[in-house]
This record gives sequence, structure tokens and C-alpha cells, in this order.
Amino acid sequence: MKRLLLLLFFIPTLAFSQNYIDLFKIGYSQNFNNKFEGTDSATSINSIDVDLTVPFKINENNAIVTGVLFSKNNLDLYPELEFYPFEPDPLPDFSSNVSLYNTILKLGLATNFNEKWSGTFVVLPKLASDYQDLSGDDFYIGGVALLKFQKNENIRYKVGWYAMEQAFGVFTTPVIGFYYSSPDKKLEMDVSLPVSLDANYKIGKNTKVGFNYYAIGRSFEIHKKYLQDRYVDYSALEFTGYFEYGFMENTVLLRLKAGLASNNAEVYATNDKIDFRISAFDIGDDRTQLNTDLSSSLFAKVEAVYRFDLSDK
Repeated sequence: MKRLLLLLFFIPTLAFSQNYIDLFKIGYSQNFNNKFEGTDSATSINSIDVDLTVPFKINENNAIVTGVLFSKNNLDLYPELEFYPFEPDPLPDFSSNVSLYNTILKLGLATNFNEKWSGTFVVLPKLASDYQDLSGDDFYIGGVALLKFQKNENIRYKVGWYAMEQAFGVFTTPVIGFYYSSPDKKLEMDVSLPVSLDANYKIGKNTKVGFNYYAIGRSFEIHKKYLQDRYVDYSALEFTGYFEYGFMENTVLLRLKAGLASNNAEVYATNDKIDFRISAFDIGDDRTQLNTDLSSSLFAKVEAVYRFDLSDK
């Protein structure tokens, strides 16, 4: 199914576009009542996301970037027993509920070329499937390169390119955006289109309110019994408002989020692929979807962040 909006793989926050770095982030979200279109069936989607970044300083202008990204999404792929082409007798003990795991290692270099220009270049090996029978087919490789230009102390521009092998083929996209902090440090914007947009405003010493847009696109090989030789092309668009409170001089942040998410988990045969995907455009997509699309739903998320201030260290 062609998408009208771009649904991207998560590009990790590897570029230190701000005057801080989020060393650790963990979040849990719950999507409520995602209905299978044209049916009375529905599924809930439970998700866990963990992001660890560990930079090692080489000298004043260079640092090695390491870390790991982990996610888990639990949901039903089919409305009841839709996938059966016949009525088996006896009916097997089957559930289309799956847990989709995604683990990415980060290894790269962050460097300052001069006072205005800096860059981050990272290799991203990935293991993505239901983790029931791991093999080389679940392993993928990708990378991201970002350049940043510091216009002045309040605004920094960034541009880059991301590419990753996926279960459906190769995905790649440009990334363009900026980071802005107002002179009074109350308004903050961090934009990396078409992946994410965050805008927040400080209403107290330790409190902020904000808006967040986030695009996710992932793929997973499935090895579960009755679902072998299939993969999931998973995507989501999230629009949230949030409240943030800081602890320990704002080094530990707690965010409460709520909003609307458009999720989909399209199932395809393992050998049913596309030629190429660049941003929103699929080239050579003649795939046959094996399940039913999901509708949008409300969702809530709680998120905790450990932040390290770079401004005076």
C-alpha cells in the first residue's frame, strides 16, 4: 500500500546539535484500540524504546560515538484467524500476537572541523525480527552522516543522509533541519525533517510544555509458527503534546505524553520485496499485502531521560 506520508526508520540522536547530549533515554507507550480496517477486530500496541549513547573524547575536536538502540513492539498482526486460506480441522492453537524486536549498535565519529562546521559519521549494524529463531537473515547494516553549521549562538543548521538495509530491500533518505534556542532560553526547537520535530517552552525553572512529531519505520523477519517466511513492514506517525519536569538540576527529565498515532504493520512474504525506497517513494513496489491495515488511535507515553550539559564542560 502506498503511503501518503513518509514513515521512516528511527535515526538516532548522534549529532550534538544542542548544548547537551542525552546519554540515556527510556520510554514506554500504549496505543489504544487500533482497529483492523473493515472489521470489528482491534489490537493494542505496547512499545518500549531504549537509547544509550556513550561518547569517548579523543581530543578537543574529536570524539568516538558508541551506544545501542533497542525497541520492542507487541501487537496482533491479523484480526482473529484472517490469514487462513481454508478452515483447518482441528483448528490449531494460534495467535497472531507477536513481539517485534529491534537492536542497533552505534559506532562512529563526531568531529569539529572549525568553529562553524562539525559532523557526525556513524555505522549502524542492526538485528531485527521476532527473535524466535535468529539467523543471518535478521542482520542488516546501515549508517548515517550529518553535517552541522553553527550560524550563531542561537541557531545551528544540519543536513545529512541515512541509509539502511531492510527486510523489504534498501531504504535511504536525506535529512535536513536546525536547532534553535531563544536568547532567553525559554523556547527550544529541534527539527530533523522528515524524521522528527520537537518544540518546547519553559514555563518554570524545572518545567516545560511541548509538541513532538515523530516518524518511525522498521521491518522485522517473522519466525513464529504459522507465520514463517513473512516479514512485517512496521510504520507509525506520532503527534503528541507533552509535559516535562526536571530533577537533579534538570539532568534527569520525566515526560508525560499523549496524542494521536497512525500505526500500520503490513505483512508480506519474505521474497516479496521492493527495488528501492527513498524517502516517501517506493520504486518497484509490486508486493501483495497479506493482512489488513490498522486505523489511527490515541496513545500515551511516559519517558525518562538522563541529560549531560555540554555548555560548561
